[in-house]
Amino acid sequence: MNLDIQNLLDSINSSFDRMHYIRSEDVPSIDLYMDQVTTFLDEELKHSSRVINDEKLITKTMINNYAKNDVIPPPVKKKYTKEHMLILIMMYYFKSFLQISDIKELFDPINEKYYGKDTDFGIEEVYNDIFKGVGNQIDSIHEDVMKKFEASLSDFGDAPEDEREYLQLYSFVCKLGCDVFIKKLMIEKIVDSLREHKDDVGSKNK
Repeated sequence: MNLDIQNLLDSINSSFDRMHYIRSEDVPSIDLYMDQVTTFLDEELKHSSRVINDEKLITKTMINNYAKNDVIPPPVKKKYTKEHMLILIMMYYFKSFLQISDIKELFDPINEKYYGKDTDFGIEEVYNDIFKGVGNQIDSIHEDVMKKFEASLSDFGDAPEDEREYLQLYSFVCKLGCDVFIKKLMIEKIVDSLREHKDDVGSKNK
């Protein structure tokens, strides 16, 4: 197996260079129809996402399913507000590893307390606070990924030479996967705690 390790490393680094988040001021302030929503989000999110065969990152079916299951507030006269857009962007980053029921559990308090509220602190302020440190966080993750990459290159020193390259690549994937697995478990634990707390409060109120 002949892999160009340097080319792979360059590709990983360029992936980090392309990563960015959608600033709240770049989200249209006017209400949008479904096609406008999916077009805008696809265009903005594709720079830091894996796109296969021009597939949509956020589809009409997905958004309709979110609205049907009360994960997002329903559209107003078939139009979606800027707040809808900001909620959908935040949800996008969870949908690849959380079930829809977990996403709903996580966002119910956000929607209930901050959506459509005529106050100085609403969905946009929540969004801005969440993403304000994302640049530093990406830099920190980039550094950690590079350390894992370098560590993997020192693995399998006793393996047959013609097999070593793939085994080292597999080791790199496993190191990344372990990190993802543990953090996913932590997030699920938090969501389960939120669900249990809500059930306890509901039982007491009854």
